[in-house]
Amino acid sequence: MSEENLNNPNPVEPEVPVNTTPAADTPTEGVAPVEPAVAEPAPQATTQAQVIVQQERGFAHYVGFALLCVLCIAFFFIPGIALTFAVSLIPGISLGAIAAWTFSAILSVIAWVIFKLKIKGFKKSFYFYIGLCVLVTILLIVIEVLTEETNVFANIFALLCGANA
Repeated sequence: MSEENLNNPNPVEPEVPVNTTPAADTPTEGVAPVEPAVAEPAPQATTQAQVIVQQERGFAHYVGFALLCVLCIAFFFIPGIALTFAVSLIPGISLGAIAAWTFSAILSVIAWVIFKLKIKGFKKSFYFYIGLCVLVTILLIVIEVLTEETNVFANIFALLCGANA
């Protein structure tokens, strides 16, 4: 190999010019004429219409979504709801549905504001408030399981619907 090819990391064969016109003294029988290479056009990217088939949602889908929304709201207000329920157990106090929801919302917002003031950062205080919601929910479940006559969740549902006023 030549010294030029040893120094080049990507050796390329030198281009040899090709004579496409036959010489007068060379026979042309049996030799096909050499045609110049024509560059083929790059394949065109064809765009096809995509059809997206979406199933229609039934009535159960919307009912389930509404139920999840109500449960999320109830979970967020569970500390206030639990406190309102504890107050409604006091004899002589009867709360309507509007009063129960209002007091529950106010008490829950006050609890969250206390967390917000004590704990720096919105995200961190929100996580602590969600932890309080989980703790209150577990406490209500434990009370429901351990006491047979209390019927905590049925009474809370009746309180928030206005059935026991």
